[in-house]
Amino acid sequence: MSEAIKVTQVSKYFSAEKAALSDINLSIDKGEMVALIGASGSGKSTLLRVIAGLLATEKNNASQVMVLGQALQSGGKLAKDVRQQRAKIGFIFQQFNLVNRLSVLLNTLMGSLGRIPRWRGLLGLFYPADKHRAMQALQRVGMAAAAQQRASTLSGGQQQRVAIARALVQQPEIVLADEPIASLDPESARKVMDALAELNQEGMTVVVSLHQVDYAIRYCQRTIALKDGVVVYDGASKALTTDRLNALYGASSAAEMFAPSYHDQPSEKTTASMLRLVSAEG
Repeated sequence: MSEAIKVTQVSKYFSAEKAALSDINLSIDKGEMVALIGASGSGKSTLLRVIAGLLATEKNNASQVMVLGQALQSGGKLAKDVRQQRAKIGFIFQQFNLVNRLSVLLNTLMGSLGRIPRWRGLLGLFYPADKHRAMQALQRVGMAAAAQQRASTLSGGQQQRVAIARALVQQPEIVLADEPIASLDPESARKVMDALAELNQEGMTVVVSLHQVDYAIRYCQRTIALKDGVVVYDGASKALTTDRLNALYGASSAAEMFAPSYHDQPSEKTTASMLRLVSAEG
């Protein structure tokens, strides 16, 4: 089985005092569904953004991130074709990043922005084939009936499923999900994880960061655990017993990671590229 992701000697600093990532080495095969766990501040989000090419690593001649056999970044520099490579990676954010004023369908269509001329995207002039693909993606996550609703009318779990549909329209080979269920109630979290698991069963490589270990054990055969920017465990999810987590994180942190947690009202952010489409819907 060939590698989908290979990370070699990757470090990342946001301050001189502490490394967000410290000499990370790991590989993930095509078709795997891998959980990335760790307490807040352990480096999970940073690692996913490095793999996606959204963050450059520290300058180090040995540092490299390979995605689908191509160098996404080397020695702290992003590849010249990084935008083309990013098109193969679907990124699902914790905060959904939907534009509230736009319909569910238009939010989903944003996944095709990397494949159509920029002027068409700015004007919201999507091809019929893109609209068909978007409706198929919404159907897959159980949100087709809400296609003409504004995103602001959806619950948190529904918005996250729309975010998954948006990633599907991108037609990625890899999906990276950054704590996609952190703000959701248990039932919504289950539906989101079921949707990601279904993508994996169809052959897509999925890496999902999670705060709750029970979801990692339930959905992922393999788990990579981070602590203070260092990989402290890489192995079978079912081997993550309470005793092992206590040894890795301490009793209080381990107990928190096994406990379900969610918020009634998740916060939201929108990206600049999405905001440009608001005027297209009026």
